[in-house]
Amino acid sequence: MKNLSRRKFVTHVGLGMGAAAILPTFSSFSSFQNKKLNIAICGLGRYGSLLSRSFVDSENCKLTGIITGTPSKAEKWKKEYGIPDKNVYNYQNFDSIVNNKDIDLVYVVLPNSMHKEYTIRAAEAGKHVIVEKPMALNALECKEMIDACKKNQVQLALGYRLHYEPHHQQIMRLGQNKILGQIRLIEVSLGYNIDNISPDDWHLKKSLSGGGPLMNLGVYCVQAGRYTLGEEPISVTAQFGPITKPELYKEVEESITWQMEFASGAVCTSSSSNRSSIDRYYASAEKGFIELSPAVSYGPFVGRTNQGKMNFPVINQQAAQMDGIAKFILQNKPLPDHIAGIEGFKDMKVIDAIYQAATTGKKVSLL
Repeated sequence: MKNLSRRKFVTHVGLGMGAAAILPTFSSFSSFQNKKLNIAICGLGRYGSLLSRSFVDSENCKLTGIITGTPSKAEKWKKEYGIPDKNVYNYQNFDSIVNNKDIDLVYVVLPNSMHKEYTIRAAEAGKHVIVEKPMALNALECKEMIDACKKNQVQLALGYRLHYEPHHQQIMRLGQNKILGQIRLIEVSLGYNIDNISPDDWHLKKSLSGGGPLMNLGVYCVQAGRYTLGEEPISVTAQFGPITKPELYKEVEESITWQMEFASGAVCTSSSSNRSSIDRYYASAEKGFIELSPAVSYGPFVGRTNQGKMNFPVINQQAAQMDGIAKFILQNKPLPDHIAGIEGFKDMKVIDAIYQAATTGKKVSLL
């Protein structure tokens, strides 16, 4: 994937359609050229490795520490990223990070069941936190995480990279401002045909993951429906898909489809699956449509509306996300709700209801 620097990105976007929605996210970066937010990654798995490579394109974030339970990974990362011994932690001595002035923020990239514990421990050590999606196993855990960060006067952010991606910022602008009129129907789905998943993969263990593809992939679809409209759903219905590999899907769903209803009359229908490849977004409005495919994966995204193609550049989504969060923390300003812990809570409240609806076969109210 081709990555553009933040400066080149703004130049390429220019002042065309959607620029007004995009540029504020990246404004004021020039005043932070010499400031860095020092970040420790907690969990050095696949996505942690992807994040580590994104620091190259970050203007305001620096990788200064790691937390891992695997000594061999610690040695590899120390050499590759020049991390000193004093900034390397394991899960037993993690709390001593409170004394480390070289780390401002802990980025939690662990199995879902560990998000609450390490967010709270980081907060109690006086460190800001970014936690990967989904925020926790359920909405109640999210509330505990939010309360802990508030109590310890640190900020809690969610790793929602698409809030910083130009195609999705354009979706927000068009939908929330009703540029194409009221949006009536949204269809957004994400799924992969995962044939080589190991029976020991933590995503298949409900105690670790909280659920299957709804938790791992569907959270993006819940997000897209909500931020397209700028509304919260008032009710949900849902259906589990068939289990085609019972030897793997003993504890979590293999696929799921759900419907979110909104007070404006809009309906968002979504599916997430580990057995079907789909990555698509479509919204029908009174005066037009919005379409993306690929849509909510890592891209590169391809989009159009009834007014023509979306001509936005490919960016490093993780770098843009980290810099967008760092901008507020470096200025000692509160994070806006849409990238703060409350956003993760809202998503998990919907996901809890989706599982309830699929289990009971009944519509679940969110009011």
